[in-house]
Amino acid sequence: MEKFINYTSVVIPIDRSNVDTDAIIPKQFLKSVEKSGFGDNLFDAWRYLDQGEPGQDCSNRPLNSEFVLNRKPYREGRVLLARENFGCGSSREHAVWALRDFGIRTVIAGSYADIFFNNCFKNGVLPIVLPSADIDALFDCDKDSGPFSMEIDLDRQTAVTDSGQVYRFEIDDFKKECLLEGLDDIALTLQHEGDIAAYEERRMREVPWLFQDLSR
Repeated sequence: MEKFINYTSVVIPIDRSNVDTDAIIPKQFLKSVEKSGFGDNLFDAWRYLDQGEPGQDCSNRPLNSEFVLNRKPYREGRVLLARENFGCGSSREHAVWALRDFGIRTVIAGSYADIFFNNCFKNGVLPIVLPSADIDALFDCDKDSGPFSMEIDLDRQTAVTDSGQVYRFEIDDFKKECLLEGLDDIALTLQHEGDIAAYEERRMREVPWLFQDLSR
């Protein structure tokens, strides 16, 4: 998993509560278990005027010009702003894969569905929780002044607007370390590769019959 590096980006405002995982990546795209290739179909039903299918070339599909991801400069954004209960619905990890493949590294919302929230950390996406008053202020900023940028500083646990407004967020120390070091579940396990090998060798000596080739 790629390490999380502090960065500055335009904020993509999606002014909705209860954005479910089927809206983030519709069900027809769940056939693939690869973690890449989902970016073109992020928010597919909102982004395009036709129904997308797996493997389809999206370059000539009719776009919904009203949807935020189809408007400059939002289409280049890497920070997504939403409201309460983001990522609800089915527990598909593909939803986070689609966000990550599009280039979104941070989501800011009032709250998240638990499984989606944990899947973010497992895939290098930072889910920031802010009070509803702060969420309101950020949406108002976009409505009043147009597109704005934020600097995401995971080390200091701050999100700072280009006008200098600082929003501080809480994060579990272990999850923070995993994002900074780029450690997913597999990488965490491989940190103990020596201990695992030693255990396997010991078990082979203690119970050798468990390791016999039964195909002979």
